[in-house]
Amino acid sequence: MDPYAALRYKEFNIFLLVRFAMVFAWSMQFIVIEWQVYSLTKDPLSLGIIGLMEVIPAVSMALFAGHIVDQREKRNLLITCIAGFSVISLGLFLLSWPGLEESWESKTILYSIYALVFLGGFVRSFLGPTIFSLIALIVPKKIYPNAATWSSSTWQLASVLGPALAGFSISWIGVHWSMCVIFGFSLFALIFLFQIPRKPIMNPKIGEPVFQSLKDGLKFVFGNKAIFGALTLDMIAVLFGGAVALLPVYAQDILHVGSEGFGILRAAPAVGASITMLGSTRFPLHKNAGKKLLMAVFAFGVCIIVFGLSELFWLSVIALFLSGAVDGVSMIIRQTILQLKTPDNMRGRVASVNSMFVGSSNELGAFESGLAAKLLGTVTAVVFGGCMTLLTAGTTAIVSPSFRRLDLQKDIDEHEKED
Repeated sequence: MDPYAALRYKEFNIFLLVRFAMVFAWSMQFIVIEWQVYSLTKDPLSLGIIGLMEVIPAVSMALFAGHIVDQREKRNLLITCIAGFSVISLGLFLLSWPGLEESWESKTILYSIYALVFLGGFVRSFLGPTIFSLIALIVPKKIYPNAATWSSSTWQLASVLGPALAGFSISWIGVHWSMCVIFGFSLFALIFLFQIPRKPIMNPKIGEPVFQSLKDGLKFVFGNKAIFGALTLDMIAVLFGGAVALLPVYAQDILHVGSEGFGILRAAPAVGASITMLGSTRFPLHKNAGKKLLMAVFAFGVCIIVFGLSELFWLSVIALFLSGAVDGVSMIIRQTILQLKTPDNMRGRVASVNSMFVGSSNELGAFESGLAAKLLGTVTAVVFGGCMTLLTAGTTAIVSPSFRRLDLQKDIDEHEKED
C-alpha cells in the first residue's frame, strides 16, 4: 500500500493543518492550565478537578452531540466548534492577566478557570465526532486506514509540540502570553478550515427522533464485538494509567526539574507515539490487530509502573517515551477499527461513544489519579494505576479469545473491492 496515499488529496492536507493547529492549541492550553492551577493551590487534587470539570459536560453531551453531528453538515459544524474554543482561549488569556492576581482572590481565579474548562467540555463533545466524520468525507474508503494513521500521527505530533512549547513558554514568556499563543493557533485553524468546501450529509434519516437515533447508535456499538472490545480495553487502561495528570507534582516535588523539565516529561509520551505512528505508515498494524493491541496495553502498564517508581529524570523520560510508543500502537488499531467497521450514517454517534469510553477517560483518569494521590500518595497512585492496566490486558486476553484473534485485513480487502 502507498504510505502517502491520503496525502495525495489536497483537502486532506488542509484538514491535517487544521487538526494540527487545534490539537496543538488544546494540548498546550491544558498544560498551561495545569501549571497555573497547581501553582495557585499546591494541591494534586486540584489537577484532578481540572479533568473532572471537562469530563462532566463531555460525557453528558456526548450521545446528543453524536446525533447532531450525524444530522448536520460537518465542515460548518467544525467551524462552530473551533470558534467556541477560540472564545474560551480568549477568556483564559484574560484570566491570566498579571494584574488580575492582585485584584482578585486566588479562589475566584481558580473557579473561573474551572468554569471555562467546563465550557470547553461542551465544545469537545462535538469536536471529536465532527473530525472523525469529516475524514470519511474527504478520502475514499480504500485508504481509510492510511488516512486514520496520518490523522493520528498529526494528532500525536501536535501533542508533542504543544506540551513541550507550553513548558518552555511558561518559563520564557509566562502563563499570560502563553495563552495568547494558544488563541493565535485556534484562529489559524479557523481560517484554514474555510478552504475545505461543505460536504454532503450521508445520513438518510434526517429528522429522526433523538432517542431512536441514540438507541440505534448504542445498539450498533455494543453489538459490534471488535469496536466494543477495543473501546473497553483502552478506556480502562487510560482510566487507571493516567499518570500524566500528576506530572506537575513529579516535576516540582519529586524530580525537581522545573517548568522546562515538566515540558519534556509531558512531551515524552507523544514523541514515542509519533515515532510509532509514522513508522506504521510503512509497516501497517492491521494484521493480528487483536494480539498487538493487547500486548501494547500490557507494555503501557509496565512503563507506567517504572515511571511511578523512578526518581531519576532520564529514566522517567524514557519510561514515558516508551509508554507513548506502545500507546501509539493502541491508538492506530482502535482508529482503524472504528473507520473500517462504522457505516457512514453512524459515524457521529459511534465517535461520540468513543469519546465517552476513551477520550473522556483521560479526564476521569486525571481525576482518579489526583484523588488517589491525595489518599495514597503520588507514587503509590501511579504504580497502582499501572498494575490495574496490566490486570486489564491480561483479563481481556483470557476471557475474549475472539478479540485476541481479531484481524483487519479482510475489512481492508472488502473496501478496496467497493472502490
